[in-house]
This record gives sequence, C-alpha cells and structure tokens, in this order.
Amino acid sequence: MGNGIAHVTALNGYETSIYDLSENQLDKAKLTIEKNLRRQAEKGLIATENVEKTMNRIQFTNQLFDALANCDLVIEAASENLEIKLSIFKELDKKAPSNCILASNTSSISITKLGAATQRPDKVIGMHFMNPVPVMKLVEVIKGYNTSKVVCEGIMDLSKKLGKIPVEVNDYPGFVANRILMPMINESIATLFEGVAGVEEIDQVMKLGMAHPMGPLQLADFIGLDVCLAILKVLQDGFGNPKYAPCPLLINMVQAGHLGVKSGSGFYQYASGNKELVVAERFKM
Repeated sequence: MGNGIAHVTALNGYETSIYDLSENQLDKAKLTIEKNLRRQAEKGLIATENVEKTMNRIQFTNQLFDALANCDLVIEAASENLEIKLSIFKELDKKAPSNCILASNTSSISITKLGAATQRPDKVIGMHFMNPVPVMKLVEVIKGYNTSKVVCEGIMDLSKKLGKIPVEVNDYPGFVANRILMPMINESIATLFEGVAGVEEIDQVMKLGMAHPMGPLQLADFIGLDVCLAILKVLQDGFGNPKYAPCPLLINMVQAGHLGVKSGSGFYQYASGNKELVVAERFKM
C-alpha cells in the first residue's frame, strides 16, 4: 500500500519520501513503483516521460529524519496492528514538523486512539486508500473525534488532486468500507466452512448473481487473510457483537500461514511470482 500511495503522490507532482527500516524493502519498493509506472505508460495512461519524472520525485530512505524534513503530510501504511501504529504515531509526533498532518492508511483502527497518542490530535486523520492504489478511485477520509475541520477539508481537497474520489466518514470500528465488507467475507468463509458450497461456487454466485468483479474468497486472498482477521477482531472488540466473530476456518488458516496471495496459498493457490490462481484442492466439493 505504501508503494501505491507514493506512486500516486509523486505522479501528481508532489515531492515524496518512502521510509522503511529495511534497505531490501526500499529496493523492492523502487522496482515495484517503476514497473507499475512503465505498465501505465505502455497502456497509454501516462506519458512515457512521466515515468522518469515521477521516480525523480521519490526519495527512498531508512533515515526517518530525512523522510520528515520539510514534510507537510505523513501517510502511515504499516501493518494493521494497533501497538505498531501507536508506536509509529508517537515517534512521528516527536520528529515531524509541528504543522505536519499525520494520516493513517488503516483499514479499521481508531483514528481517535491514534490521535490521542500525539500532542496534535487535531492534525491526525485517516486516509484509507483502496488496493491497488494507482487504480482504485476511493479514499475513505476518516475524521477522528479531535480532527479539525480545516485538516479534514484539506485532506479531502488533496485526495481530489491525486485523482481520487474522497468520501468523509466518522471514526467508528471498520469505518464504512470494512464494516460492510468484512462481515460479507466472513459469512462467505462460514458458508465454505459449513459445506454449503465450494470456493469457486461461492465466488461464482457473487460474481454472476451480484455483479461483483471478484468473488469474496478471492478478494480475501488479495487483501490478506491475516488482515481480514485483524479487522474482524477490531469490529468484534469495538462493537462487542458476536456477529463479527471471525469464522474458525479463517482463524485456522491464518495460524497455519495460509494468508492468500502474499504467502502463495489461501482459498486459492497462486503460481510463483504472480497472482494467477488455481483452486486449492482441500476446498473442492
């Protein structure tokens, strides 16, 4: 997600820094962004010269001070884990310029809680991009309890300048996108778990009957089953409602390391090095 966000900001003329502790991850980020830009150029979506111009706007660094120098906006895109994000926001608050807005690309974690870990809760906001970022138009803009109106309006305007369609929502578990999407995915997994239908059959019903571009089980693989599980736990804890309890099959798959595309195996198996899939045999009817 961080790669995609940097891709979009730099492509639209903003000087951008990608920060990661790992040099290896930074090298991968550079290769991924350049590859995706070239793919856009080959399809005629951007001018060929914009590939080099965009890459020149991106700084890749493992030095947080360098990444934050003269920064107006930070968009955090770390793992969907509250403790990790709280630690990041505390550090950003100490080191980022005082006027810098701190945004999170979280799928479900409370913006209000992240803001409370800083001395600038009025400047903390959610920017939930959809994956893949260069393609998907929606940005869910999440206003925390203390987020200022000025900051919210600024992020809405910026999102439009990035070629996105922002939708403002309030800060409650799962926001809108995942409060609706994750129970559907969870119910699809339960339908498989209870033997009602197989993987392909469930996905086909939703694609052909509900006009979904991708079935819910394949989508879960693309999101990451670990991320789906983390979001469902946020919903369950936040609302205290058993309807959000994750299906036992999902829990077992995550514990076994079958996380979807990222691990090469989830509800589908994935060919090495790409997202081409075949149905996992254990889920055949």
